[in-house]
Formats: sequence, structure tokens, C-alpha cells
Amino acid sequence: MELQLATRTVAGHTVLEVGGEVDVYTAPRLRERLVELIDGGVRGVIVDLGGVEFLDSTGLGVLVGALKRLRPVGGTFGLVCAKEPLLKIFRITALDQVFPIYPSVDAAVQAAGGAGADSGPTA
Repeated sequence: MELQLATRTVAGHTVLEVGGEVDVYTAPRLRERLVELIDGGVRGVIVDLGGVEFLDSTGLGVLVGALKRLRPVGGTFGLVCAKEPLLKIFRITALDQVFPIYPSVDAAVQAAGGAGADSGPTA
């Protein structure tokens, strides 16, 4: 399955919507997009995993890497995930203790101090 990536801005936060499968073959594209955003100055990143059907350890590593890139520059990083199979992966790996995980983009934006108003797609 193909990996889909779309970026939009919500209340000053960049939301990266991810769809499809995140695995050893597609994770490099996700990594490239996250690095591009962070190196481009984005400091508030929310990764929406709502469209993800499969996530392997390579994909988890990409998410951890993005968090590590943002921390030294004072950035914020959150995940949106409401799918139980994916949440189970985060619990089993104890990454639910590392990442803030929210049920919706609005919840993530509110937790990060934004108003939650959608300002539309950016890419």
C-alpha cells in the first residue's frame, strides 16, 4: 500500500496527515517529510495517524527521531491516534509514555495551547 502524506496548518501547528502503511519501505518518505518540516523552521508538529493501516518498528523509529530533532530547539511533537491496533503498539513498546497521544487533532492543538481553528491545507 502506498504512503500518503498531506500537511495543513491548524491554529499555528503543522499537522502531517499520514495514510497507508508505514514500514521499512515507506518510512524513509515519512522521515524526509518530517526532517524537511523541522529543518524548515516548524516547531509545533502534530502527526495524524488516522489513515495509517500498518506501522512497524521502522515507522516508530522515524517518529522517535522527529521528537528528538524537535526537543533541542524547543519544539512540540504530538501524535493523533484513535485506532486500537496502533495504540496497542505504542503501549507494548512503552512509547505511549514518550509521545503525547491524542484522540483528535483538535485535542492535540488544545493541549499545545492552540485555539483549534483550521486554517486549511498548506501542501
